Amino acid sequence: MDKLKCLSFKCRRKEKVTASSENFHVGENDENQDRGNWSKKSDYLLSMIGYAVGLGNVWRFPYLTYNNGGGAFLIPYAIMLALAGLPLFFLECSLGQFASLGPVSVWRILPLFQVTHCSVSINMTEIFQANKSWVDANNFTCIDESQVYQPGQLPSEQYWNKVALQRSSGMDETGVIVWYLALCLLLAWLIVGAALYRGIKSSGKVVYFTALFPYVVLLILLIRGATLEGASKGISYYIGAQSNFTKLREAEVWKDAATQIFYSLSVAWGGLVALSSYNKFNNNCFSDAIIVCLTNCLTSVFAGFAIFSILGHMAHISGKEVSQVVKSGFDLAFIAYPEALAQLPGGPFWSILFFFMLLTLGLDSQFASIETMTTTIQDLFPKVMKKMRIPITLGCCLVLFLLGLVCVTQAGIYWVHLIDHFCAGWGILIAAILELIGIIWIYGGNRFIEDIEMMIGAKRWIFWLWWRTCWFVLTPLLLMAILIWSLVKFHRPYYAEIPYPDWSVALGWCMIIFCIIWIPIIAIVKIIQAKGNLFQRIVSSCRPASNWGPYLERHRGERYKDMIDPENKTNHEIPTISGSRLPE
Repeated sequence: MDKLKCLSFKCRRKEKVTASSENFHVGENDENQDRGNWSKKSDYLLSMIGYAVGLGNVWRFPYLTYNNGGGAFLIPYAIMLALAGLPLFFLECSLGQFASLGPVSVWRILPLFQVTHCSVSINMTEIFQANKSWVDANNFTCIDESQVYQPGQLPSEQYWNKVALQRSSGMDETGVIVWYLALCLLLAWLIVGAALYRGIKSSGKVVYFTALFPYVVLLILLIRGATLEGASKGISYYIGAQSNFTKLREAEVWKDAATQIFYSLSVAWGGLVALSSYNKFNNNCFSDAIIVCLTNCLTSVFAGFAIFSILGHMAHISGKEVSQVVKSGFDLAFIAYPEALAQLPGGPFWSILFFFMLLTLGLDSQFASIETMTTTIQDLFPKVMKKMRIPITLGCCLVLFLLGLVCVTQAGIYWVHLIDHFCAGWGILIAAILELIGIIWIYGGNRFIEDIEMMIGAKRWIFWLWWRTCWFVLTPLLLMAILIWSLVKFHRPYYAEIPYPDWSVALGWCMIIFCIIWIPIIAIVKIIQAKGNLFQRIVSSCRPASNWGPYLERHRGERYKDMIDPENKTNHEIPTISGSRLPE
């Protein structure tokens, strides 16, 4: 009898080990044994903060700030956060958590908009190099035995263009792949693949370092920057008397503020839905949204102090105004910071530390980008993903590495700026507008609020007053106005005063079209798949699919008691206008 018990125990243990080996991204204590959950609440929060806080907080926000009136820019930035950023952030976190689905499958809520979350991954190479040719302001940079010197130009600027980038004369001159940048890109993707080999179970641990380390480095740089001569001039331009409040009259400033909110919070890219889909059903997604949004925006302001204290010092030593020191966002990270680090004792060590911080900032964002892709594949092909998670994850990294090689050619900086100019603005604005139209106006805002209350509990009407106002009226109208105005005020991109050729501008428009054209294509496919006349097909496509609702049966309650099991592949079709559902 004891032998039989022993054999039975060993058998159960063997089955348990086999199951865990096939589905090793799921823990024993996870609520959702099919998809898995975050091991700890802190894993999720740090992953969200790492995804939101990225390179844009260091080089894009400070650049936009001094280009749009200094401290005056903080006003439209805060307003856009309240009216657009936070409402959309809360909406996406709630959407992913409610259905426990990624950014494509979650649109069972409205099959007509199946691919609204079309994510464009901008691969930026993290340049991991120590300062070696800018020790003081009087050094010259020599390339190929020719002396490169321009009066008033900092050596770090010469090194950035001539050595690090080996920048060509324009997009027409592609040049060769810069081998050390390609190796850095490969290293970055290898790190991403290694960190995601167990999905959120492994990346949720890595972010304890990658999400927190940048704050340590920024604090050190801020303290050092505040002690440099001329730092007060830079900080004054940031929040003081040199701020230009007349800039608030320009619509471009408000458009930049809204775009920066989306760029920084990563709203409408799909990553928020993917990461939130691994939360437990009754997680308080409202408090999470507040914490992550405030942390992200305060980080941008905090980084701005570190940046402007250094810009003030650079302006002092070069005899220029603060606004004339650096002319573009990338140069803030690769010219202003290196010049400041050259003033520190042990400059090469601090340079390595700083560029390692940039690497961690980029890695966090890429973790979420790959997780978005693998989550989508998992929702569509769960059995394949359980058996081949590692090969699929590495395959995604390899494909994106190959696509990113164009950005590490001698014309790579022009490609990065072109992608940033076209895809980081209009594409996400269109996606955000369609997201609001689909969920709030078609599916129903009040209905969606009832879904949220199933997770976080019932709230008083006054709690939802602000969110209703934003979701129904303010946010969509604001985004539409900004989109139309930005299209009217479109200007050709240029980098370092070098205009882009016509073919590159056409390519930029093609990139946007490629991202959004799938929305009407899939909508047409869904209408064709539905039954009835044209009107009935459209109405059917605007209704939730028969398998829309909470993933686990115990969370469905009375509202979703008739919901079809999400794992039943034969019931992914759209119901007809009569509301009938396919038999199980």
